[in-house]
Formats: sequence, structure tokens, C-alpha cells
Amino acid sequence: MSIRPSLGRSLAVVLALTGPRTPRSGRLSLRSRSVVALAAASAIALAAAPAVSSAPISSPTTGDAIVTSGSPAVPFPQNKQNEPSIARDPISGTLIAGVNDEIDLAPCVQRASGAGSCPFTPGVGLSGVYFSTDNGASWKQPTYAGFSARSGTGKAGGPIGTLPNFAEAGLVSGGDPIVSVGPRPDAQGHFSWSNGSRYYYSNLTGNFPGTSTLVTPNFAVAVSHTDDVKGAVAGHNAAWSAPSIASGRLNPVLFDDKSSMWTDNAASSPFFGRVYVSWTAFRAANNTHTPSEPEPILAAFSDDGGDTWSQPAQVSPAHDSAHNGGRQGSTIRTDSKGNVFLFFEGTVGTQSVQMMAVSDNGGRQFSTPRPVADVADVGVLDAFANRFTFDGFAGARTNSFPSVDIANGAPSGQGASDRILLGWSDARNGLGHEEALLQTSADGGASWSTPVSVQARGDRPDFTAVAISPDGRTAYAVYDAFHAVYTDLSAPRPMEGVVVALNGDLSGPVSMLHRGVSGDARAASSNSLVSEFIGDYNSAVASNTAVYPVWNDVRNGDNCNAVDAYRTALRTPSGSAANASSGTDWGEDSSTAASTDTTPPRPFPPAACGAGSRFGNSDIYSGVFSR
Repeated sequence: MSIRPSLGRSLAVVLALTGPRTPRSGRLSLRSRSVVALAAASAIALAAAPAVSSAPISSPTTGDAIVTSGSPAVPFPQNKQNEPSIARDPISGTLIAGVNDEIDLAPCVQRASGAGSCPFTPGVGLSGVYFSTDNGASWKQPTYAGFSARSGTGKAGGPIGTLPNFAEAGLVSGGDPIVSVGPRPDAQGHFSWSNGSRYYYSNLTGNFPGTSTLVTPNFAVAVSHTDDVKGAVAGHNAAWSAPSIASGRLNPVLFDDKSSMWTDNAASSPFFGRVYVSWTAFRAANNTHTPSEPEPILAAFSDDGGDTWSQPAQVSPAHDSAHNGGRQGSTIRTDSKGNVFLFFEGTVGTQSVQMMAVSDNGGRQFSTPRPVADVADVGVLDAFANRFTFDGFAGARTNSFPSVDIANGAPSGQGASDRILLGWSDARNGLGHEEALLQTSADGGASWSTPVSVQARGDRPDFTAVAISPDGRTAYAVYDAFHAVYTDLSAPRPMEGVVVALNGDLSGPVSMLHRGVSGDARAASSNSLVSEFIGDYNSAVASNTAVYPVWNDVRNGDNCNAVDAYRTALRTPSGSAANASSGTDWGEDSSTAASTDTTPPRPFPPAACGAGSRFGNSDIYSGVFSR
């Protein structure tokens, strides 16, 4: 009998807003290594491109820089960040990053019994935003005004380090932060880089407590944008638009999750400036009686700079069953001719695969998804949390979702190779021998190279993310490197960010560009304290001369022996049995899991971990590296 826990609601977390939810889809975990046949794709026509100049690159920095510079080292959970996304303005060179950031939550509280509780504060947003205007040498987290609980009580008008204008719209910003940069439209709606740049931020969103702004009590996909980077950096709420709902056709049992976004940024494209979003739509999210709910991949687009959105196109089948593990982890990109490529992880029979669908009409319809790579999902089942984590025993949840980039020649599109780069973390060689696999296509996905393993010797890569230079000459990957296989919490779990590069066609040697400072992954934590937590992905963007990666980092966190003992005790027969009937989804960062009474009692971090302990302090780091 297979065990099919949820694929992991991305910090679906803001469940504090809507109450507990049960695990949703099945895991894409089937690990056979059969060769997937690749079908031919249609030819793609060429398009002319106007001349556009991109920003020159200054000398790359050495080492790395902290992105989440505005967040504190203590207390937990305000010191917790994860799931980074990065984008670069090709005209000015300005960088924007989006991160799940709990800076505005209330600190943990201690109950009369002495037990701790670290729930998400209802109404408080999680979508942190950061800018670098000096080529990644330093980052600033603006402070806006909004609904905040930093002082311990949620109140309007307080300082927030997250996206503004959500509470005012009856919404709360949530997980899955994705950022993108494209051209700004003029007064007539025409897109041109000469108009300036528009910065987009996509995330999950739910209803602010006491409101019914959304029909669903769960989550939808929202998109905010700014044309005023100077004002946004300075902390002006008015620099950002109100969030618009990109995932249409909402209903009371719909749960949108695992979203992605991309802006067609090549001036050669007939759909230049169009913004795309994709996501998984869980269509029976409130039905706790079915083990497998419909979960298609959907996509929508905006032609007016993110203000309004098309009706969603269904890209994949919705059917999910015990023999079909569902589909999640979509990512979307465009080539220089405006073709839209959407990738996600799915299954064919009993085989996990990376799937690809293509649209040649600007995202109105997509081709039937087809497999382009076999996948052996990384991770070991943590029976207590009922989900796959990287090291099983109280480890951080993990996945093998695809990361994709296309050498579309942006910003002009001229001379683009349109080479597609696909990467993921893979366990086909078994536990302890995980790989960062990359493969490429030079013909629009009709055929693919053999996967190439790019991790350094001794690394077990998690959350592999890729980028390719716009001219297609250089491929990059960033991942979190774990090392030995850990079966308990008696020893540190070293983890650090790693950046590598090789030729765009994946030929030749792999160059090590950077290895970050190592930290102890045990210091990272879900709000429930039951497991480590570093989110669901890393990210990178490239120019023709450098790469700008962002990664989950634990170098500034402290392990807490009391939490180690608690996590271990929960996984003994007495601990797990005492909690098995609670109905809590321990695999999520949910409000219920963070506050439910447990046996043994949950520690109160400020007292249990010691004065000044940086337990839970996970950060995001970045760098600028050239090959």
C-alpha cells in the first residue's frame, strides 16, 4: 500500500486566516527509471526584434550578501524567512526579491501550563519584499504601514516588512512569492522598455479575518505591481498597486496553490509585456472524505500590466487517483517569439515525470502536456508528519518540482537561441546520492539532452534552481547542499548554498562559483516546532555576464536542544500515538499545528532554548557571480 501525503501547501500557512485544512493531493513519488518517450513539437516561427539596450554589469561581488537584511535574529518566528524568488530589471539593473517573511507576526506565547505556542497571527501578511540598487552588493527591506503584530497584538497602521495594501483590500498576503520584471505600458496600453519598467509580485492570498472578499475561504493567486521603485524602496504604500486576483473562477471549495508568474520580456515577441500566472487548482478543498481531489494546472494572463486577468485556461487533466499522483510545481516562461512554455511535475502511470505544455497563441490554449524527463523524487517519509522530508526524521519538507529558464535574448530578443534549460533535484541513485540534474533543448522542447549531474562531490542537492544567460551561452544552478544522511537529531545537519555554472548546452566541465557559509538545518523550524522548515524552492536570474541566485540559508540560526528532544519524543510510539487522533496536518505550517496541545508539551523557545538563542533564524542570501 502506498502512502500518499500532501505535496505540500506552500506555507499554506495563512491557514491562520481560515482554520485548519486537511492534506490535499497525493505525492508525485513513484521512482521507477523507465525512459520516457519524447514526442515531437511543432516548429516555431521567427520574429524580428527592435533594438533595446540592457543595463551594463559592474564587477561581480565576491562572496554573498544577506537579502533579508531587515528581519531580526530573534525572536522566533519573526526571524523566519524562506521560499525566495528573484528578478532583475534588464534596463536599470535593479534587483527585486520576494520571500516568505514572518517579521510581522506576534512572538510565541507561553501558556499557563508552561507549553509554548507559535501560531500565525490572523490577518498578518507573509510576503516580504526586498530591493538591491547596487548590483546585489546590499539589499534593503522597506518598511510600509499595514496590519502588524510585531508588538504582540495585531493592529492596523503598524510597521510591516511585507507587501502593502492587502488588509485595506480585505485580503492577507500569503506564500509562494514570485517576482518578475517587464516593460511598463503607456497611457494607451502599449508596452515598451522606453516607458520604464514594471515590477510584479505574485503570491497566494486569503480573506482578512471577518471579511469575505474572496468567494473561497481558502486561497487565490494575487498579483501586485509597482512602477515607482524609488518610492517602493522608501516604504511608500502608494508606490504599489492594490492586489489583483489573477486566478479566476473562484468557488467555495477551491484552493489555489503552488503558483508561478512570468512576464514576456523580449521586445521581439508579439505578446511583449503580457504577464502570465499558473497554479494548481484543488477543486474539492473542503471535502475531507475523498483521498484524491481534482487538481488541474491552470494558467491566465494579463494584457494591461496586471490590473485585469483572462479567464483561466486548463492546461492539464484534473483527474487524480491512487494511481495518478496529481500535478504540482508549475513554472512558466516565454521564448523570443512569444511561445509560452509551462512545466510541472506530474505522473505517467506510476512514474513521476516533468511535464511540458506549449502555447503558440499567448496562453489562450496549450498543447496536451507531455513528459520530457523521468523523475525520482527526493525525500524520505516522516511518518509522524505524514509527508516526505529531505532526511525523513524531522527534516525539512522537500520536492522535485521543475525549475526552468529560456535564453530568449531579453530585453530585445535579438539573436536569441531560445535554448530551454530544465533542472530539478533527483534521487534515482538512492538516498545519500541525490543529484542536481539539468537537461536542455535547442528545438523548442521537441528533443532533450541527456540529464547532466552538476552538484559537487559530497553534496546532496535540495531545491535545485536554474538560470540561463539571455544569449544561451552559460547555464547556472543554485541548490542547498546537505551532506551525510541523518536518521536522528543527535548530530548537526550542515547545509549551505552552492552556485555552479557550465556551458549553455551543458557541455564541458562544471565550475564551482560559490559555496556559502554552512549552518545547522536543525535550527530551521515550522511554526509548530515539529520539523525543520526551509520552504519549497530557491531561485536565480542571469544576465549575459553574471548570475544572481537566492537561496535558503541557516548560517545565522542556533540549534535548540530542547526542540530536538521534543521532535524526537513526538516520533516515539507514545508521542505519535498521543497526537495521531488530533486531526492536525503536521506537515503544514498551519495555525492548528502551531497551537494544538501536544504530548509531550511543546517547548516555549525563549525559555527552552536559552537567552538570546537564534533558534528558527533562517535567512535568504544572494550573490553575483561570473563564470
